[in-house]
Amino acid sequence: MFDALRKLTPEQWFGLTLVIVLHGAALFVLWSYRILPTPDAAVTLIVNLINPPALEKPQPEPPRPQPKPRPIEPPKPQQLVAHAPVLADEPVAPPPPPAPIVIEAPPLPPQPVMLSGELSVSCPERSPPSYPAHSMRMNEQGRVVLLVELSTEGRVSNVHVKTTSGYRLLDEAAVSAVKGWRCKPAIRDGVAVITAAIQPFVFVLEGR
Repeated sequence: MFDALRKLTPEQWFGLTLVIVLHGAALFVLWSYRILPTPDAAVTLIVNLINPPALEKPQPEPPRPQPKPRPIEPPKPQQLVAHAPVLADEPVAPPPPPAPIVIEAPPLPPQPVMLSGELSVSCPERSPPSYPAHSMRMNEQGRVVLLVELSTEGRVSNVHVKTTSGYRLLDEAAVSAVKGWRCKPAIRDGVAVITAAIQPFVFVLEGR
């Protein structure tokens, strides 16, 4: 210890002396204000600490109410689900093809019966076509052949130019004349039928 004190520097001696002085001053102040008890008081305090007053026994805490046990719920019935066994993929037959839709065509109109002779033979009421004035001035001449259809009542139902004269006015004059004809219907097996006949017209300018 003395060796350690000898090795102290002057600054360390000064600090140590200052600490001792401060502690002494603190002890003097405490002694002056009676903060530290006298030896007699100290003995009294120690005696009092050895014989402490009897402490009251702590009363036991009242028992805590126990929680009521919860009623045990019966287990819910479980539904049994039957699963079908997984079958291996089997070839599925293709569905049959849909039945074809049959669309019936409307009945064809009866074909006209072709007369052997000219139409004029069976048409008592007939008038010849008028020669167009323009065709006369233009010196137009020619032969027109018409295909004429008659209904079961003997009326002209349709007219076609089968062979043209080469002049529109002459062809139109022939068609217009035939449409005004009244004919007798053809009878087959006692029933009137639709007929067709060929009717030619020749347009000729006399003296030319």
